[in-house]
Amino acid sequence: MSLVIIDYGMGNIGSIANMLKHISVPYSIESTNSEAIYQADGIILPGVGNFAKAMYLLNETGISDIIKEAVLGRKIPILGICLGMHLMCDSSEEGNVKGLGLIKADVVKFKFDHPSVLKIPHMGWSKVKVHQEHDLVNSLDIDSRFYFVHSYFVKCKEASDVLLSAVHGSEFTASFLKDNLFGCQFHPEKSHKFGIQLFRNFAQWCA
Repeated sequence: MSLVIIDYGMGNIGSIANMLKHISVPYSIESTNSEAIYQADGIILPGVGNFAKAMYLLNETGISDIIKEAVLGRKIPILGICLGMHLMCDSSEEGNVKGLGLIKADVVKFKFDHPSVLKIPHMGWSKVKVHQEHDLVNSLDIDSRFYFVHSYFVKCKEASDVLLSAVHGSEFTASFLKDNLFGCQFHPEKSHKFGIQLFRNFAQWCA
């Protein structure tokens, strides 16, 4: 089996590649090579930065259409990480532009009445709560913690799509899962043993 990491210029490609090397999962890094992406057993869509800029790059290069065909047409499993998770949604308040529309969800900004108490961005380690039984999370430690860095979060339109949640002021979606669509708000590539286990689970799910 082999995974493809999508490179559109806004992701932690090196960190993810190092994690896959560590767990001996074959991978390639692709941008507009549609055939390589279509033949992958799974896709990883990373992302760090601005939603509107990321969507511009995906649309301008034609990667958007390749991802949609791979994921919606060919049903290849996909893991969206942080901004990559956001891009899978319908829309975002960050730039007020449309996303890939792979899952019924929108991206909104944290808003607090007392910002001096709750910082934006939400940054650091947070425990997660499991909402679905699935091979992706069944083997996670009960005290699993993941590393977050984000000012925006996903609001799923269907509660059944929430896989993991965390708390920053109030509960928010830390991960969603619907069919072959898997998104994580946190950075598993920066989450040490917990992230390693999640990548192992994803690779096994794709195999």
